[in-house]
Amino acid sequence: MKIIFLGTPDFAVPSLDILIKSGYEVVGVITAPDKPAGRGQKLNISAIKHYALDHNLKVFQPVKLSDPDFLNEVRSLNADLQIVVAFRMMPEVLWSMPKYGTFNLHGSLLPQYRGAAPINRAVMNGERKTGVTTFFLRHEIDTGNIVFRQEIPIGENESAGELHDKMMIVGADLVLKTVKALEEGNIISHVQSEFVEEGEMLKSAPKIFKDDCKLNCSRSVADLHNQVRGLSPFPGAFVDIEKEDGSVFPLKIYKSLPEPAGTVLTHELISDGKSSLKLSVADGFLHLLEVQIPGKKRMKADELLRGFKFQDDWTVL
Repeated sequence: MKIIFLGTPDFAVPSLDILIKSGYEVVGVITAPDKPAGRGQKLNISAIKHYALDHNLKVFQPVKLSDPDFLNEVRSLNADLQIVVAFRMMPEVLWSMPKYGTFNLHGSLLPQYRGAAPINRAVMNGERKTGVTTFFLRHEIDTGNIVFRQEIPIGENESAGELHDKMMIVGADLVLKTVKALEEGNIISHVQSEFVEEGEMLKSAPKIFKDDCKLNCSRSVADLHNQVRGLSPFPGAFVDIEKEDGSVFPLKIYKSLPEPAGTVLTHELISDGKSSLKLSVADGFLHLLEVQIPGKKRMKADELLRGFKFQDDWTVL
């Protein structure tokens, strides 16, 4: 079976790796164009391109997936199947090309959490389970017929980054399971509505923006803890701190611990100046365990407090 693999970030690497190690013929890899990054604007290549070059795989990096020359090159590979893991939207002319079509690995238990940020959104919403799903592509995003789903528990204090690393390994196994089932002719796909229980509300997973990252201290401590977990390590939750001179800086928060304490009337940043840093919020205190201020690296709160002091007259905005 000839396979074309489409993906870009670290999340996609285990899926490509398991195909190569299982002996499948990957005739092409499609990934994002190289992007300039850093002060020197040196071209940065994707994790998938790194892997593909290391394994002498043919790499395509089209700016436009509808480019006729690119499509002709892909067509000439005569692939039987295309597999998508963490890639951008594709035109029908591309995903409908192979004999067996194109399937995608999605980081949720579809039809829940359709969209660009399913891992983040599930953690931010305080879910205790999520999963991975393989499904065939169709016109509407993340709505195609489901092949397999695999449930994954979410720990009480687990971050999106930790879940991501766990999920990409489970996802790779599901990709391999799907390819083997296709190869053996044992595919039975299901419309997504079959996985919706009566009265169940579907939650979406839109892209994360800056407004999603700012903590609102009028929310519950449990909700804020989930927000911190769901945005860690990237892009990171934050609060804005206003100094006595009116200047404002963001305090990024990567790890927290909730302390419910009933109604709290004031919303402020509280520190003992030595090891403790916490926010008073609607119904308790959010202990800030790992943080970052501008110009400094991410560090534990007690490490930051050894050389940086939060003043009593600074305000949480």
